[in-house]
Amino acid sequence: MSPRWEPDPDVRRGRSVVYNLHAHLVFTPKYRRGPFTSAILDRCEEIMAEVCTDFGAELREFNGETDHVHLLVHYPPKVALSRLVNSLKGVSARRLRQEFPRHIRQYLWGEHFWSPSYFALLRRILRRSTTISGQGLHRKPETPQLTSVAIPP
Repeated sequence: MSPRWEPDPDVRRGRSVVYNLHAHLVFTPKYRRGPFTSAILDRCEEIMAEVCTDFGAELREFNGETDHVHLLVHYPPKVALSRLVNSLKGVSARRLRQEFPRHIRQYLWGEHFWSPSYFALLRRILRRSTTISGQGLHRKPETPQLTSVAIPP
């Protein structure tokens, strides 16, 4: 690390890579029904944090309403985002159905919990810092913030 730069905890290093990848994910339940209560959202956050840890990723932020959830995930480049999403949705659906069967059965039927689609926004969070000859070659990452995105019905 150059002595000119302060170490940034968001920038991770591997053997041959330096990265700072964030994905803003939005999941909706099947039929866009509203099965989420505050207890279910809290448990969903715990489950998704465990799955992220298993993938070497980190769940930075989690937020939700009755009909959708938002996640901000910091993940390594070796992780295929689609595989991470499939695991997040699969594990959370299975565990939430096991732990809250009566409540979820009121809103969702059949074997499905999540809608098969999802929203993903790869975040490139940069801010200018001192550059070599003003070319903007070096940029310093900003702190990521999860923003609410309106999803049409």
